[in-house]
Amino acid sequence: MQTVRDAAGETYLLVKRSAESSRVRDPATGEERYVDNDQLSVVDGESPLATAASGVPAPVRRTLRAVRDDRSLGLLAVVVDEGPIAAIDLLDAADMCESDLHGTLTEFRAAGLIDEAEVAGRRGYEATPVAVDALGLLRGGSADE
Repeated sequence: MQTVRDAAGETYLLVKRSAESSRVRDPATGEERYVDNDQLSVVDGESPLATAASGVPAPVRRTLRAVRDDRSLGLLAVVVDEGPIAAIDLLDAADMCESDLHGTLTEFRAAGLIDEAEVAGRRGYEATPVAVDALGLLRGGSADE
């Protein structure tokens, strides 16, 4: 596979090249179509796998990089659904030890998925719009809902 661009500047994955045309895949939709070879140029230095990933919405890609298992995904869902939530309440709700909880929350903060917040005079966390959008998309909705 290679990353290619058409004359309009749209980026595709090259699936198959023949003498006159090439079959390309739109990374956003997965749809394939044929394009004349003279309308395509190879994009040097761009990974075809990165191009394929570009079809996944950015909030979801960011979340996937930060979430390592079902428990951490569940923790993010709790913050999205119940937040802002005090850290002490998260500790009570989560089946994680304090250090695992703190480590996961730190990863979420570094990824821009949660922010610190004050909740009833206590330290807590709230989901960022990126996390809200990502969870909505992962749950089958759209980012605009």
